[in-house]
Amino acid sequence: MLFSNNSYVAPKSFILNGIPGLERVHVWISIPFCAMYIISLLGNLGLVYLIHHEESLHRPMYFFLAMLSLIDLFTCTTTLPNTLCIFWFNLKKINFNACLVQMFFVHGFTGVESGVLMLMALDRYVAICYPLRYATILTNPVIAKAGLATFLRGMLLMIPFPFLVKRLPFCQSNVISHTYCDHMSVVKLSCASIKVNVIYGLMVALLIGVFDICCISVSYTMILRAVVSLSSAEARQKAFSTCTAHISAIIITYGPAFFTFFTHRFGGHTIPPSLHIIVANIYLLLPPTLNPIVYGVKTKQIRYSVIKFFQGEKDISIQDN
Repeated sequence: MLFSNNSYVAPKSFILNGIPGLERVHVWISIPFCAMYIISLLGNLGLVYLIHHEESLHRPMYFFLAMLSLIDLFTCTTTLPNTLCIFWFNLKKINFNACLVQMFFVHGFTGVESGVLMLMALDRYVAICYPLRYATILTNPVIAKAGLATFLRGMLLMIPFPFLVKRLPFCQSNVISHTYCDHMSVVKLSCASIKVNVIYGLMVALLIGVFDICCISVSYTMILRAVVSLSSAEARQKAFSTCTAHISAIIITYGPAFFTFFTHRFGGHTIPPSLHIIVANIYLLLPPTLNPIVYGVKTKQIRYSVIKFFQGEKDISIQDN
């Protein structure tokens, strides 16, 4: 919208167009999306309740897992209800400020999730490399401070995004070819230079994603060295088996994230828009859906706690993986 003094104002609303080219099958696409959302709600809420309820799970590893479950819940709830409204009721309009709020929380929660995965890698490093000092190093105050610092880092770094978007002139289309307000999808509608937005986005990716991946890589390098130095094959297998669920969570989270990040910036003309948007949704849905299942299957303590909860058994004693 252009005024006589050549100043621009932001649009009152955006139109979220869903998945372009697949509008006729939106209802069918919504079925797996809705199923995954329900599974993620039940799985993560159940996991948080179980960790809170079972005293045997009051350990650093499970406290970090509870943090991951809560962040997963917030992440998928930020976008999925709105996405389902687009698919089911064709409710595509979103207020400009509401779009900015959704964008902030989407990127904020995904940044926090990356930090929690890093903390879980450090937890496994301490548990395997310093088992006798595990309880004294990772005390409850340390866990609380680490969780708070990770949350603040993820959220504070995202605060500039809405302001960087708000300064841009939107004098072209207000139709976003996406199911939710993603930073790059929104700024590409601007008729001005988005260089500052792109540079700041890359800086945040370095400060969060690259930093966390480096910490995770260093942790697992040290873990691998410690595991290899163990005397027996059984001891090595038992030590490394405690990491399998976390490694699976890393792959589930970072795989779609890398695809989404790089295609947005470097592969926009070679990747079909529909594929990009589907992967972007999977990126937000897959970790909340699969993480509770992976940890439930891979972690013996959680499996037995679930059995104890449903069967009402009082005397189940096991050792953690």
